[in-house]
Amino acid sequence: MPDAASAKPKFKRILLKLSGEALMGQTQYGISPEVIGRMASDICGLLSMGVEIGLVIGGGNIFRGAGLAAEGLDRVTADHMGMLATVINALAMQDALERHGAYARVMSAIKINQICEDYIRRRAVRHLEKGRVVIFAAGTGNPFFTTDSAASLRAVEVGADLLIKATKVDGVYSADPMKHADAKRYTRLSYDEVLTRKLEVMDATAIVLCRDHGMPLRILNVNTPGALKRVVLGEDVGTLVEKGAES
Repeated sequence: MPDAASAKPKFKRILLKLSGEALMGQTQYGISPEVIGRMASDICGLLSMGVEIGLVIGGGNIFRGAGLAAEGLDRVTADHMGMLATVINALAMQDALERHGAYARVMSAIKINQICEDYIRRRAVRHLEKGRVVIFAAGTGNPFFTTDSAASLRAVEVGADLLIKATKVDGVYSADPMKHADAKRYTRLSYDEVLTRKLEVMDATAIVLCRDHGMPLRILNVNTPGALKRVVLGEDVGTLVEKGAES
């Protein structure tokens, strides 16, 4: 394998999806400064390699709209509250990236101009071309759609070469590996296999969007040191979901 310092990235532009829960670390709520700082450092490492990076962060560490809707809160209201939670996380990540010397822009799907930019696709692409990390906040701007769907949508819109979903597990399993010791980890899957087997990778809307536009999806453990860099360098990390792949 070529030395990482001299190796060239396989992907020029990526879209990274982080769950809000990933920002909590060992806490039960909110944002861990240690975790968000480590993630910012990893992202800056990719920037130094010339990779263009878009970022979508969930809001589950602060508020999960679907959860409260199930308890009786109006679903549209709950989802709007969830969108605002993603804006909070996006601003925290922007600050962490800037403290590491990177340039970052938060672009929101809902109008909130006093603290971040409105999402405009051409402007987002221009930011990426200038080496700025673009953090897409507020999901798609519509209720009933998850941040997974927002990540797939933005990846397609800005012409990303790869969509990466960073989770707490090292890929996609046939069952919950924490509950089933015999769960099988898949190295490769097709979009249709994910849908027909009802594997919990992303929601069906997000998978279909990736499938229809040929967007390869990589699932990996965000807590594995160097995992993001290894993926960008072309190594086979976690689980790859793409057209015609086999498990």
